[in-house]
Amino acid sequence: MALADESWPDDALDAIVELADAYAEISADDLRTYMRPAPSPAMVGSAFAEAKRLGYIEPVDFRPSTSRSRRSGRSLTWRARIDRKSS
Repeated sequence: MALADESWPDDALDAIVELADAYAEISADDLRTYMRPAPSPAMVGSAFAEAKRLGYIEPVDFRPSTSRSRRSGRSLTWRARIDRKSS
């Protein structure tokens, strides 16, 4: 099954880096607010996992999600990797 929005994963990765550089902590809720909806809800978590794998962000803590669809479920917060920002 082909994605309807094939550029979404790359755009999400770019947005995560931008958000992490601009704010002390970010979450999936911030990404959902910042850019267009993901073709699949699971793609949001995958984008954060990829950003972590590439060394752009690191996990910080959990907080309740503000997304209605998540019904205040726990959401991981992230920050830019300090060693990445200093290079």
